Amino acid sequence: MNPARAMRIIQYALALVAVLFGFATIVAGTRVLAGADPGYVVFLPLLIFNTVMGVIYVLAGFALWRSLDRGRYAAAAIFILNLLVLAVVAYLYQSDQGGALDSVRAMSLRTGVWLVLFLGLAWLSRKSPRA
Repeated sequence: MNPARAMRIIQYALALVAVLFGFATIVAGTRVLAGADPGYVVFLPLLIFNTVMGVIYVLAGFALWRSLDRGRYAAAAIFILNLLVLAVVAYLYQSDQGGALDSVRAMSLRTGVWLVLFLGLAWLSRKSPRA
């Protein structure tokens, strides 16, 4: 397999991860918004944010499928936005103002996934002969 083809396969794999993670986020958020009990206290603004972000994750995955550069920029923006929300949620949790440990963990997971996606795309951009 030539290097350009291998890079394209990696790009598609990262795009697939973004889309699947987005769909999982949409399904989970929609279920709770529809009344399913997640088993923990729900912070409604965060639930709505995460559900909307699920749609954005899917769109970012499709953008990545078509363009490595657009995907990288989208992943960076999503990572930064999630990091900011994680900081707010962690602050609310630490100051006992409505944040829950489950919210901190969920935002940590989302932030971590998008950091890994961004780092993978940054590496791919440096290796790609098209970049």
